[in-house]
Amino acid sequence: MQYHKSVLLKESIDALEVSNGGVYVDTTFGGGGHSREILSRVQNCSLYSFDQDEDALENELDDERLTLIHSNFSELENSLKLYRVDKVDGVLADLGVSSHQFDSEQRGFSIRFDGPLDMRMGKEIQKTASDIICEYSWEELSEMLRSYSDLKGTGRIARRIKEVSELSPLRSTSELVEVLKKMAPANKHNKFLAQVFQAFRIEVNDEMQVLKDMLNQTIDVLKPGGKLVVISYHSIEDRLVKNFMRSGSFNGEEEKDFFGNSLSPFNMITRKPIVPSSSEIDENNRARSAKLRVAKKV
Repeated sequence: MQYHKSVLLKESIDALEVSNGGVYVDTTFGGGGHSREILSRVQNCSLYSFDQDEDALENELDDERLTLIHSNFSELENSLKLYRVDKVDGVLADLGVSSHQFDSEQRGFSIRFDGPLDMRMGKEIQKTASDIICEYSWEELSEMLRSYSDLKGTGRIARRIKEVSELSPLRSTSELVEVLKKMAPANKHNKFLAQVFQAFRIEVNDEMQVLKDMLNQTIDVLKPGGKLVVISYHSIEDRLVKNFMRSGSFNGEEEKDFFGNSLSPFNMITRKPIVPSSSEIDENNRARSAKLRVAKKV
């Protein structure tokens, strides 16, 4: 089974504009698809690829130009300094969960399998989804779902999860699905479940804060003219990426100097996101929600 099929592969590496002698970062190595494509474009470059998932390390490529770093990409700047790398020519981030993670029953990411209610992207993460259900109040669960699922009526959903878990702790994905399935709209059953699972996954892995940390570090890590290329998969992270590329802030408010000139650290290249072609979606259904945005460091 293929570990992961890279989304928007050609489009993202084209946007990175890889050149000989360049230094590049792939913040999400996964199955190595994007890293392999970067290395295929030039003979002479340095590539630093990150992944916090222990399973992804088994996909390391036999290429002296590649350094695979077992770390969360929120440690981007410090990790590069350990390798005496100060500035890079491009940073690529594919923010999606890998097919391997979704297809592994033991990881607990998918509504399709019965497995532990885990959802951690790396074993160093302390809390699982099951822990969060046990430890959060229904109000905290409701706020989590409101922030990360795009669902309405999150208070009702959170109260039901908490009521059931207080009678018997929820330890498996099938147990959570069982609690939720009667609450799902008849014609949107799987989408509803996937949105709830998404919210738990984001909370477990602190994905929004980790993304903000990484994006902020690209301001110092990228050389002037360096490219920031990001593929997102849901509106919450895409909004953060868009605002950051446009204004250098996450609320979209652009800072200006005394004369009204923009102080944004980036020039946004993609006014509208690049999305997968219909043929790519036919070949890989998980690409359907992907959005690619590109910016250039000022």
